[in-house]
Amino acid sequence: MKSLFDDVSAACSRLTTRAYSTSFSLGIHCLDKHLHEPIYAIYGFVRFADEIVDSFHDYNKKELLEEFKKETWLAIDRKISLNPILNSFQHTVNTYNIDRELIEVFLKSMEMDLKKMTYSGDAYDEYIVGSAEVVGLMCLRVFVEKDDALYEKLVPAARKLGAAFQKVNFLRDLKSDYEFLGRVYFPGVAFGSFSDTEKRNIEADISNDFKEAFIGIKQLPKAARFGVYVAYMYYRSLYKKIRSVPSSRILMDRVRISNPKKVGLLVTSYFRHSLSIL
Repeated sequence: MKSLFDDVSAACSRLTTRAYSTSFSLGIHCLDKHLHEPIYAIYGFVRFADEIVDSFHDYNKKELLEEFKKETWLAIDRKISLNPILNSFQHTVNTYNIDRELIEVFLKSMEMDLKKMTYSGDAYDEYIVGSAEVVGLMCLRVFVEKDDALYEKLVPAARKLGAAFQKVNFLRDLKSDYEFLGRVYFPGVAFGSFSDTEKRNIEADISNDFKEAFIGIKQLPKAARFGVYVAYMYYRSLYKKIRSVPSSRILMDRVRISNPKKVGLLVTSYFRHSLSIL
């Protein structure tokens, strides 16, 4: 029965998410249960594409990404794939009417990562849209459950939330992105001379993204609101910790949030959400 294969596919997406990201897994767990599988499916798809360009250094990344792209479109058109991650993803795309343009823009950003580069302002903006903002919009399609009016209303906030998450990741991973992947995402920033002034400017931009995103979180359907709020709180905490250290520390260490701190954030988020004091 195909339903059994679909269950196995969903389990693969869930396993992928839990293996790669404790923070997103925590946020997904706090969504209503019926939203778990489609969001796991989106994360699994995004993660596999990202792994191709970030990790498979001993293989032909361009070739692998091209194959992955072709298999993605075939899966969506056929409504089945023998790749369980793509089978899970196509089911979500077709069930929630996720716009193909969002997928195309995301895959284009993955192509950008095939080259080691320092990003200009325009390329940086394009990459943020493709690697983060459109992923937020894919998730938003699931969260609003085919309410097109609400989707359009929340598009700006969803974009800002995705952008904030990605920019925090860029700051956190500045050292590893440069040393292992040859990338500096922030325009005009040279790794060896990254200064406190440059760091503060980036942080101000992230702060504005968080402020605009939070407005949208409060308007999400109840089934999605708590899970998204938990992810928001985690990234806000990581952002505050990064903001508290000098630029020299960013060039030396990867700033992290401890597991006990994550549990504390979950408890705080639960009480704030329960008392409607977001």
